[in-house]
Amino acid sequence: MKKQIMLLLLACIMLPPAILAQTGKVFDNLSLPSKILKGERKFAIYLPPDYETSQRSYPVMYLLHGAGDDQTGWIQFGEVLSITDKAIREGKATPMIIVMPDANTGRRGYANDIKGEWRYEDFFFQELIPFIEKTYRARSEKRYRAVAGLSMGGEGTFTYALHHPELFAAACPLSAATGPLVLEDVTRWMQRRGQDSIATDAQIKAYYERQSVLYLVNNMPDDKKKAVRWYIDCGDDDFLFEGNSLVHIAMRKKEIPHEFRIRDGGHSWGYWRTALPEVLDFVSASFHQF
Repeated sequence: MKKQIMLLLLACIMLPPAILAQTGKVFDNLSLPSKILKGERKFAIYLPPDYETSQRSYPVMYLLHGAGDDQTGWIQFGEVLSITDKAIREGKATPMIIVMPDANTGRRGYANDIKGEWRYEDFFFQELIPFIEKTYRARSEKRYRAVAGLSMGGEGTFTYALHHPELFAAACPLSAATGPLVLEDVTRWMQRRGQDSIATDAQIKAYYERQSVLYLVNNMPDDKKKAVRWYIDCGDDDFLFEGNSLVHIAMRKKEIPHEFRIRDGGHSWGYWRTALPEVLDFVSASFHQF
């Protein structure tokens, strides 16, 4: 027995450091300055197991939290560290950087507000992405960038990839809010988000055309239909099931290629933790397909 233990210890000592250190790292209280939002903005980041021992650059997935959470949500409740490490170790995901921004401070949400006074989306594209690509060894080409998120973050995933299909190889909305389904929903939608409901008709119309996923899908130009690989997932007991189903139907009618998953479950972290391995696999395939 002692001999077996000694042989096991010897084998561990002889293993290369890269094998022994098969764990990534997460940092959940980082920040960057924002001129657009007039203050410091927090974010969390996952760095893959070999980040510190290699000189390579990595693909990036932006992973968006839901309403009521912040940049720590996917770390604390989504178990992003252990799930991603396992997927990489088993060869089901390529090593990647995962960025988790905070969209719950100041005002809640990933969109520019209806009056353009709170421009979170502009911050995301004009400040956050350039900061990440300057600070970390992150690949800057479209083919190495993906976006995913749950609930409110699923809505951000939809709108970001629909607004900027030139920037993302893949988009994975999970249990996603889909914005106002019709123009008449905008005022109620704003009130639910805690936004000022006093707006002009022109502002309401512009907001609807920018934030309604159904509107954006139905008005997608033909030359953009295959620009992004889509993976859409929603539980059969989720209160957002209708909006996701309508988006799926609209994509089918518009002949926009996409994967659509309806699985058993509701609007919960238990559901999203089971979705994350599939997301990692899907975006990894996108990083490698071109």
